[in-house]
Formats: sequence, C-alpha cells, structure tokens
Amino acid sequence: MLTALTNRLGDIFILIFIGINCSPGIFNIVAHSSCTRLNYEWVVFIMLAAITKRAQIPFSAWLPAAIAAPTPVSALVHSSTLVTAGVYLLLRFNLLLCNNMFVILMLGCITMVMAGVSGLTESDMKKIIALSTLSQLGVMFFSVGLGEVFLRYFHLISHAYFKAIIFICAGAIIHRIGDYQDLRKIGGG
Repeated sequence: MLTALTNRLGDIFILIFIGINCSPGIFNIVAHSSCTRLNYEWVVFIMLAAITKRAQIPFSAWLPAAIAAPTPVSALVHSSTLVTAGVYLLLRFNLLLCNNMFVILMLGCITMVMAGVSGLTESDMKKIIALSTLSQLGVMFFSVGLGEVFLRYFHLISHAYFKAIIFICAGAIIHRIGDYQDLRKIGGG
C-alpha cells in the first residue's frame, strides 16, 4: 500500500507538471528548457516526481517495504518498472535541472549513505537486496548531480539486469532452504 500511494503521489506531480506546461497551449519542453528561460514551477514538480519515483530521502520508505511481495514481483519492481520511471524523468528533463544539480547531488549522497548503513543492520535477505537497490538509486541520483549522462544511463541498464538476477537467485535460495529469509537461520554454523 505504501508503494502504491507514494508512486501515485509521483504521478500527481507529473500530471501537475503536464498541466502547467500545457497552460500556454503548447507542450514543447525542448523549446522552454534552456537555462536562461527556466520556469521554476516545472523544475519543482519534475524534481518532486523524480524524488518520489526514485525513492530518494524523504520518500524512500516505499522501496524496502515493496519486498513483501513474492520474489518475482520484487525482482520486477526493484529492477525495472518503478525504479526506472524516476531515472527516465531525470534523463528526459536533464536540461530543466541545470541550476539544481547541487540539490540532486546532496539527495543522492544522503540516500546512498542512509541505505548503506541500514543494510548493515538487517538480517532479512530480501530487505538487504532492497536496501542495496536504494543505495544504487542514490548513486544514480548522485551521478545526475554530477552531470554524467552516459554514466547514469549505463548504471540504470546494468543495475536492472543484475538486480533482477540477484532477486531470482535469492528466491531460489529461499525456496531451497524451506522459505527462510532470515540470514541468521541459514547456513551450517
């Protein structure tokens, strides 16, 4: 439920952005996206949509909560569908965000550190993978703040492949050992 509500909030921000952009009668973002003629309402709503869709710091609780789903669904959510929507927004509207790169850089850094520290204290296998996804989203947001277009696109594609494989392997391990996810109960020691 938390995942659905947070992503609907991101969808609302996208719809508000479309409404603001269509108010002059045209929907030509490229014509309005130079740094000299920047409309700050656009930037606010695009950044809020990207932050909610990408699970950055104020809205990061939905990503670890999404692991309650079965493992194939978690693999789909964490590797491709919900996670890549925010990345695509930032790739698509890169020129609109030219003056706000420091905010994006700091949000990515805080999310990366918070998810990494939280992952150190977890014992649930799928939650550790979810927190590593959150940390990697922070790295992608950090690379957006640095202005590295190729780096963030490459990281998005490679992350989707490897995270899907990791979730499927975790599902196979969980199934093999009798539906245990707690790492303290796994192993011969």
